[in-house]
Amino acid sequence: MKRLIQSPFGVGALALSGLLLIAPEAALAGAGGAEFQGAYDMLTGWMTGILGRIIAVTFIIVGLVAGVMRQSIMGFVVGVAAGLGVFVAPDIIDNIVTATLPIV
Repeated sequence: MKRLIQSPFGVGALALSGLLLIAPEAALAGAGGAEFQGAYDMLTGWMTGILGRIIAVTFIIVGLVAGVMRQSIMGFVVGVAAGLGVFVAPDIIDNIVTATLPIV
């Protein structure tokens, strides 16, 4: 305990755990967040709309050029993976966050 209090990270961790014990309702995640819904809708609209497609195609073209310059297929593979990730990421995030288990 003496060593924990002497380190700056230990004091911060001790203070944070004490704060969480005092106010446990503030530690809940996933509740509310309506004030960020507009920004989230705008960003997902950009990523799945024409801007997301342009970014995905740009990643693929840059990956293709990098692959040709290095004479390796890996640049192209990374470009395709990045483009696919940009385009599909909003759906994956929605499915992860809203996933529920059935009540048996």
